[in-house]
Formats: sequence, structure tokens, C-alpha cells
Amino acid sequence: MRILVTGVNGQLGQALLASLDGNEVSGIDLPEVDITQYEAISKAVSSARAEVVIHCAAYTDVDGCARDPQLAYRVNALGTHNVALACLEASANMVHVSTNEVFDGSQPGGYEEWMSLQPRNAYGRSKAAAEQIVRQLLTRAYIVRTAWAYAPAGRNFVHAILKIARERDEIRVVTDEIGNPTYMRDVARAIAKLIRTEHYGTYHFVNEGSCSRWTFANEILRLAGLDHVKNTPILSNEFRRLSTPPPYGALHNNAGSAIGIRLRPWQEALSEFITEEVTS
Repeated sequence: MRILVTGVNGQLGQALLASLDGNEVSGIDLPEVDITQYEAISKAVSSARAEVVIHCAAYTDVDGCARDPQLAYRVNALGTHNVALACLEASANMVHVSTNEVFDGSQPGGYEEWMSLQPRNAYGRSKAAAEQIVRQLLTRAYIVRTAWAYAPAGRNFVHAILKIARERDEIRVVTDEIGNPTYMRDVARAIAKLIRTEHYGTYHFVNEGSCSRWTFANEILRLAGLDHVKNTPILSNEFRRLSTPPPYGALHNNAGSAIGIRLRPWQEALSEFITEEVTS
């Protein structure tokens, strides 16, 4: 299968390169290809003779999106529009990678794939618009939502906690934001399985289980041998930031489970990541 990955230099993009063995895989990213330029992305999809385009490229700095909502919309919504049009033109299937932040986080029980989108911040609104565009333009598409991503490449919560804990004897982490810590290696493996099914639709690919940011940080410290560092619980209104994340952002994987695609518990995935990528 000929596969093109957009945003190949990001956390999921790099994980996909390692998980798509047996396929003819190519990748694009800035500055060579800008998804906000239709001709550039159309040429890239055509040149790769792509049968599947896995669209990871996005503006994921949520606070940056709050500062510049127009940029967020241009990259995440209009950029996705260009990718979807290029897929339509090339008769390629599309995997669009989305986020738990398309929901407002008002449901303590978490979110299933069919629930209505009600984003509460600029990043979520731009990604919700992207989902709508994909559904309008394509019939052969997968929308994959994930959350709280971490991987060896890129900036993420795990790296941030480890850096602060190595510099200080105390950290402060919010207790009232709930989600699914998710290892991008596991998401990449799930996508690799999904694209062979041709069961198009919306999927939640997150590691099993959910927790607060505070609990997530405690497990990071424990696994890294840094549990002597004090982790003080705080509320999100004590942590000033531009963007407002969904307080209850946990996703449930119902659609994937129904076709035999499940991700392992978040604690198990995190343990592997810490062992292989941090302490080795």
C-alpha cells in the first residue's frame, strides 16, 4: 500500500514511519510542503501516488491557537480542506487525526465517538471544523481522535514533567483535568490496522483508562525514579494559561473495539516509554 503521511516530523508522524512496515511510505512536512497551499499538497499526494493519506499535520499549540485563532483555522481547518480535496482528486483514502478537544469536557463519564462536538477553545473549534470538512468531502475517510499525546519526538507532558522534576524539588499539577495519556506508538499501530479494514468512520484511539494530570504526573515520577519530588495538587484556575482545556476529556474506544482494535492500559504504555526512552 502506498501511504503518504503529512506532518511526518511530529510525534505521531515519526511513530507511523516505524509502524507501517511492508508498505511504501513517504512523508511531508514544513518547510518543504505547506498544507495551507492547495497546489503544494495536491502535487505531493499525486507524486506519491498515494492510496492512503494519513493527515497528522496540524497546529497543536493550544495556547498559540488561543492567541491567533485565524492561524489555527487556516492550518487546521483550511489545511485539512486542501488535504481532503487532494485525496478526492487522487481517489485516495484519508485518515484525519483529531483530538479530544473537539468536546467541551462537561461529561464526567467521558465521550463516545457519536457524541456531538462542542469545543470550548480555538484549537478545538479549528479541529471540529476540520472533521466537518472531511465528512462533507469524503466518503472513504477515517477520523481518529486521540488525546494527551506523548512520544520520543516533540514536546509533551511527559518530557515537561521530567524536565521540571530534575530541576526542582517540587512540582504543581492540576487535579481537575481528566483525560487519556496516550503513547503515539500505540496509536500508530492502531492506525496501521485500521487502514486495512476499510471500515470508514470515527474512532477514538487512546490508551485504555483515564486519570487526572496530577495522577499522570505521579506515575511519571514513580517510573522515572523521581518520586522523591513533591507533586502538589492544584486546581486549573490556579494555573494560568490562554487556552481552556476540557475538564473531562476522556475518550472511550467503542468503534475500534468493535472491530478488534484496542490499545493497552495507559500505565503499561507509559512504563514502556519511560523504560525505553528515558532511563535507557
